[in-house]
Amino acid sequence: MTWTSGQRYLAEFLGTFGLLLSVTGAAVLSLNADQGLVFNARVMLISFSLGLGVIGMVYAFGDVSGAHFNPAITIGMWLAGRTKGRDVVPYIVAQVLGGILAVGVVAGIAYGSTPLWNSATSSGVALASQGYSGNGSPYTVALGSVFLLEVVLTFFLVFVVLLATREEGFAKNLAPLGIGFTLIMTNLIAIPIDGASVNPARSFAPALLTAFSSSTRWAITQDWLFWVAPIIGGILAAGIERAFRNRSA
Repeated sequence: MTWTSGQRYLAEFLGTFGLLLSVTGAAVLSLNADQGLVFNARVMLISFSLGLGVIGMVYAFGDVSGAHFNPAITIGMWLAGRTKGRDVVPYIVAQVLGGILAVGVVAGIAYGSTPLWNSATSSGVALASQGYSGNGSPYTVALGSVFLLEVVLTFFLVFVVLLATREEGFAKNLAPLGIGFTLIMTNLIAIPIDGASVNPARSFAPALLTAFSSSTRWAITQDWLFWVAPIIGGILAAGIERAFRNRSA
């Protein structure tokens, strides 16, 4: 594949931006002396559990459906011409229903222990929902900051998916690893801020079930952000991906 000078320069710009976002974001946005090692260990546990789980699911279902598992990725793939328009809504419905079932299973397991259930459905946790202004996070972070975070991190996730899974990609068989580790990066940065979404299906499921299972309503009322911001990130990724298409074809 022959790359133009503009594509090489843009790659250096985006690569350096992503690199500094990863290291500075993880270093600065996780600062909270009051949380300590237990909180930091939990961030690591959640991040790697999600990333490794995605790696396994992408290897399992990548050849079947493309292994989106995320409405923002589906929309990005559609705008990039990699998913048929007629599949967008069914994909998103399937993702949302799968998410609800998964969180329902976890809730059912937690329900077997009163202390665990009380902790899982407490006002600050809400079945691990994402939020802003002190909800779903140890910080009180403004809506605008959380919105920007979700747009930027989802952009990088969808962008990596789009480039890593191209037929002409040099490491297509390793794409699940790249996607999984990018997801780990997004969670290491975002969990201390808003609980880390970058996936509307991930946020909607716990928010919906919490609204039905307890008196906590903040998660469902704030869930709009975790649809709008990730989808904007996915749209931006689809637009930038076009700049990296082979000009020699």
